[in-house]
Amino acid sequence: MTYTSALHALQDPTRRAIIDRLRRRPLSVGELAGDLPVSQPAVSQHLGVLRDAGLVTSRREGRRRIYALRAEGLLPLRAYVDAMWADALAAYAASFGADGNQGGRG
Repeated sequence: MTYTSALHALQDPTRRAIIDRLRRRPLSVGELAGDLPVSQPAVSQHLGVLRDAGLVTSRREGRRRIYALRAEGLLPLRAYVDAMWADALAAYAASFGADGNQGGRG
């Protein structure tokens, strides 16, 4: 998956809330729906988007499906943010001239 898949999936506040809950422990759809202001079918749809983005996994436990955070799904997004941060720091460092004065003032 690419970082854009994760960004797209995480743009929705309900999906971010689901991710926050799954950070603590794996949960069923029913458990997630009990904590959120949306219906169980809506939670299932949100979980589908998160699964398609590679951010969650699921397993069957009897008749229930248990969802868990897939931390490695965030790696492309983390790499993107790390690269942006490195570029920003490099640009900041470059804004100081060789003589140590900020922005060439001096």
